[in-house]
Amino acid sequence: MARVWFLLALVVIVLTVYTLVECALIDRNRIRALPRWAWLIVIIVVPVIGPAMWVLLGRGGRRDSGARPARSSAPDDDPEFLRRLEREKTQQERIRKLERELADLDEPGPTDGTGTAGTTGAPPKKTEPGDGDVPDRRDA
Repeated sequence: MARVWFLLALVVIVLTVYTLVECALIDRNRIRALPRWAWLIVIIVVPVIGPAMWVLLGRGGRRDSGARPARSSAPDDDPEFLRRLEREKTQQERIRKLERELADLDEPGPTDGTGTAGTTGAPPKKTEPGDGDVPDRRDA
């Protein structure tokens, strides 16, 4: 008789642990009748009936009855995908335009034949620290 009670206790413990884990990890949309926290309390407090109620009443089917099945479509049929492609295309064009403008700004201006830029004939700017136009000033 002790073996029967031991096996029944083992079955109850296994069933309780299984239903606790399943209740804790199942998608919220598949839980029926009570909120998740209430099901966890029922499973723990009512040892045999709680897990049995969860199996019979608490967990829903594979899909919620109000949910539409996911429709698979080709990328060129998906309007969001097409909008995203168009945004990426305009973004790439904008980046190319800005890169061209930056490249134009980096190009040196026309030379006057003396090797200096521009037509003013001014000497090139000194870049050594301390060689600025103002005495005793160190330019970085």
